[in-house]
Amino acid sequence: MVAPWIVDRPMNARIFEAWIETQLAPNRSPGDVVILDNVAFHKSERAEELVRAKGAWLLFLPPYSPDLNPIEMAFSKLKTLLRKRAARSFDGFAIG
Repeated sequence: MVAPWIVDRPMNARIFEAWIETQLAPNRSPGDVVILDNVAFHKSERAEELVRAKGAWLLFLPPYSPDLNPIEMAFSKLKTLLRKRAARSFDGFAIG
């Protein structure tokens, strides 16, 4: 399952917790596994409580494992596209 959510500012624990609460946790079932990388805000106690309250559990990828994190490949392609378009903001990319 993917739960996309666009934010126009840097991600932090508060925004991540809001995403968990409104987008991810409501769709979790007992036994589900939520796989996360090791960015600091993923270690939020509140986020973990919200996921565990649904009977799901968290699995963190090993540190420095971009080969296990498919989003890294997508980010690489997106960065290349942004460089080609010289877009420096979300609006610049979206509008072109």
